[in-house]
Amino acid sequence: MPVHVASRRRKPESVRAAYPEATIVDVTSRGPEPWVRLSPFYPHGGIPVPLSAGAVSASVEGIWQALKVFEQADVDPSKLAVTSMTGLKRTVRRFGPVRGHRAGLLGEALLGYQEARQQIYLPAYRWMLEHRAQELVERLREMAGGDLVLLDYTTNGDLADTSSPLSHAALIARYIAGRWPG
Repeated sequence: MPVHVASRRRKPESVRAAYPEATIVDVTSRGPEPWVRLSPFYPHGGIPVPLSAGAVSASVEGIWQALKVFEQADVDPSKLAVTSMTGLKRTVRRFGPVRGHRAGLLGEALLGYQEARQQIYLPAYRWMLEHRAQELVERLREMAGGDLVLLDYTTNGDLADTSSPLSHAALIARYIAGRWPG
């Protein structure tokens, strides 16, 4: 059975009507325990920062935000230490347009959005799935024997589609199916 991804913003009745036999699991930062642990915002701790030997982060989102470079601000290593699921975002409103993501904390190169997804986000999120959320992934694999719907705020599972953020629920679905991108 395929694992479906649906928007958490949809009314629950709408999701239930579209997938009447499915088990529905909210994997967002507002989801219930234990599923919230699959959110990239969840502070597992000890997540290696790609392209940054020896550096670790509390969360995957901490890595993504720490390496983001703006017109008026470079990397922000303090984001790696954030252990709450708030206070992570760095915005264009505050720092100006995004120029890219630094290829590591001390890297010289700036990566474009799609390249940063491949070299930063995907390795960090996969490491988290394999080293901090193995038990949850196995439970989802078992549930995927039937109809399974993962809720996320975004549903974009296409790495090449940079018009909207990448859905971590879509990455979970691909991981469970053995179809990790890249």
